[in-house]
This record gives sequence, structure tokens and C-alpha cells, in this order.
Amino acid sequence: MRFDNRVTQMLDVEIPIVQAPMGWIARSPLAAAVSNAGALGIIETSSGELDAIRVEITRMRELTDKPFGVNIAQAFVRDPGIVDFVVEQGVRFVTTSAGDPTRYTRQLKDAGLVVFHVVPTLRAAQKAVDAGVDGLVVEGGEGGGFKNPRPVSTLVLLPLVRSKVSVPIIAAGGICDGASMAAAFALGAEGVQMGTRMVSAAESPVGEGWKKAIVEAPETGTVFLRQEKGPALRALRTERTERLERGEGQPMAELAAGVSEVYFEGNVGAGVALSGQVAGRIESVEPVADVIAQTVREFGEAASALGRYAP
Repeated sequence: MRFDNRVTQMLDVEIPIVQAPMGWIARSPLAAAVSNAGALGIIETSSGELDAIRVEITRMRELTDKPFGVNIAQAFVRDPGIVDFVVEQGVRFVTTSAGDPTRYTRQLKDAGLVVFHVVPTLRAAQKAVDAGVDGLVVEGGEGGGFKNPRPVSTLVLLPLVRSKVSVPIIAAGGICDGASMAAAFALGAEGVQMGTRMVSAAESPVGEGWKKAIVEAPETGTVFLRQEKGPALRALRTERTERLERGEGQPMAELAAGVSEVYFEGNVGAGVALSGQVAGRIESVEPVADVIAQTVREFGEAASALGRYAP
């Protein structure tokens, strides 16, 4: 099917699916596969490894001639030259997250970039719109990774934000297939972002143990880790993260300490493996192109089925 809405037009893509900007994961092999499939790959900066990110962007241009974007994770990248860094890479689309939308939006837009800001609440959405963003990534609390300590589900947050703002919305949190994408569109989105589904994809650089853990996870297979300071986290349920859930230890410290073993060796018990609740709906490791093609097909089927109820 053919999509034609504000998100596809702004991002210059065929399919309004965006891959989430996950630290150490949203690198060129995964992002290029997403872009080559007609959606939008995103290169992360939340790892803070800007020298490596520069290399990854160069590799992107070798792996795809399709559009791609970069995320600026403000809480993790405090380099005052980050805007210049992104502009110099020739990127045309940026998502900003984990910080104040007034900080970089004007600079990025003055440089000609399209800017979407990630928001977990209505108040944050309204602040981002007032700051002049082109659109929003509205992220429900069931999604993986860094979260608002007071999470609100996509089913509640998305239609609430849609009712109060006019800018285009990309829905995030709980999206893994065509049915969930169609639900997001019914609630007011014009695009969706997939995180956990992309972590488990064949081209994802994480170790096979992490992918296997996602495939085997039940719907209750994540924990929500609150902290006294900083963001909360949603991660796969393991003995370690259950201990953190009980308040024994520091989630951010264990996340940072376990990066090598968790991310690159796939040993999810060695640290904190970020994941959304949607892991409970993922049943296999598939190539990115198949994930996106199947999502589009299922979206069409879901939309047609709902059409039966039209007056």
C-alpha cells in the first residue's frame, strides 16, 4: 500500500516507520537496513561516542542512498558543538530527546533540518510545540529504554496529545507490527517508531542471547526501574533487574557497567538489557526488510477490517 502523509513528506520516505535511536544499537548496519526497506533508520548519540558516530554516518552513505536521521540525546551528549556536528554530517532529519526542546530546536531549524522532539507527557508535548518543533515522537511508558518515572501508556497518551496539538505525531511504545501500527494511526499518529522489534531483527548488532531473550520473553517479561535521580528504565526481567526493581543497587550504574557483555555478547544477565513490554509479542528474529514488509501488509489488512464498520 502507499502512504502519503505529513510524516512521509517531512522524512522523505515511502513508509512512515522510524527505527528507535538506541545507544550502541542504532548504528549503520541496522539503520541502513531500515532505510533501504523504505522506512527511516536513525543513528544514535546516546552512547556519547561521537567519534564512532561520525564513522557510522560515513558508513551509512556507503550502505544506503536513502534518507536517514540522527538523534540528539541531550542528557547523554553535552558537547556544546553537537548541533554543528550533526549539521556538518549533512543530515536532514533529527529527533531530540531527554532534555529541553528549547535548547537546540531553533539552531537545528535555522540550519534547515526537520526536528521532532520525543515526549512522554502532554506538558512536554506542548512545550516542544511552543519551541517550534516540526513534529513529536509521543512515547508511551510501555516502551523500552529511558522513561519518565511516571509512565503513561501509548493508548492514553497518544490520543490525549493528538487532541491538544496540530503537529504530526510519530507514536512510540508498544509498536511491533501492522495491527499496533494501525491502532496508533487510529489514535492520531501519522507514523510509528519501533525499538524492541528492531533490537531483535537479524541486522541488529546485539548478541544473539539478547535476541533470544526477547523472543522468549512473556508479556510480563520486563521490569520498570525507578531511580531517585535521572530517568527511569524499562528492561528485560532477569535476576539482576528484579534485584534492582526491589531497590537494591543503581540501575544506571549497572547499565553502564554491563554494556560490553550485554550489548555485544548478548549476556542479558550481566547488566541491564533495555526492552519494551512488546517483547512479549515478538516470536522470531527476522530481517528488517521482512519486518517492515509484513508490518505494512498487516497494517493494510487491519485498516480494511476496520473499514467494515464504517457507516
